[in-house]
Amino acid sequence: MKTVSMKDIPEEGVSHDPQLRKKVIIGSGELPHLNKFAQARFAPGQIAHAHSHDDFYEIFLIESGGGMITVDGIEHPISEGMCVVFEPKEVHEVVNNNSQELVITYFGLEV
Repeated sequence: MKTVSMKDIPEEGVSHDPQLRKKVIIGSGELPHLNKFAQARFAPGQIAHAHSHDDFYEIFLIESGGGMITVDGIEHPISEGMCVVFEPKEVHEVVNNNSQELVITYFGLEV
């Protein structure tokens, strides 16, 4: 068994947008097929610029706040309680276009 407290996890930059901050709850390689389990916080106006992942699915749970996700050029509003699944190679961008913090808990599953 492993237990982790969010308050004990240091923040680090997201690889494709280092100004975005995340806390890695379970790191890559700790469980089979899991490509990290983490939580990211977006300040109002903050963007995770368009990117894709060749070798894993990425699953987002919108914990609080809202914003816009663009997938392969199509915009989709997101809000608290939604779950979003990105297929490998889908180009996606996240924008917090609201006045409150956007909190996303996410993980990747390797293909």
